[in-house]
Order: sequence, then C-alpha cells, then structure tokens
Amino acid sequence: MNDISELEQAIIDAIKTVFDPEIPVNVYDLGLIYHIDINENAEVHVDMTLTSPGCPVAQSLPLDVADAVRAVAGVHDVDVELVWDPPW
Repeated sequence: MNDISELEQAIIDAIKTVFDPEIPVNVYDLGLIYHIDINENAEVHVDMTLTSPGCPVAQSLPLDVADAVRAVAGVHDVDVELVWDPPW
C-alpha cells in the first residue's frame, strides 16, 4: 500500500473490528477514535477515548486497538494515546 489514504482506510477497517464490550458497537463507529495520524514511515498515532474514565476495559481496549492497527499490512509502528479532551 503506497497510498496513505489506502493505508488509513485499512487502519479504520481494522479498528472497526474492536468492540466496546458494554455497547455492541465498534470503537470507531462509537466515536471513541478522535484522530489517526500516519507519517511517511507508516508509523501510526491514534488518539482515542473511552466511554468513561472508570471504564472497566481502560487497560485493555487501547491495547486491542493497537494490536488491530499493528496487524495491518504496511504499518511499521503504532502508538495509541488515551485522551480525555474533548469529553466523550
């Protein structure tokens, strides 16, 4: 995948396989992914939030997103940052 937009779409598709366990909706369509940045080295940075600061999957959900993105062909590295602004 040479085109960043193709890579971005593949990343979005991968993120859509990660579901919030309390709500049967994937984290992308739920609006928990705020930003996806892909640099020229195919290193990906994702800003995401949770449904609440006390979310029971606060430790595992960002790791699930990172694993899904890391599995996309062409991605060299991924960093998922949990953010609280703007509030969900």
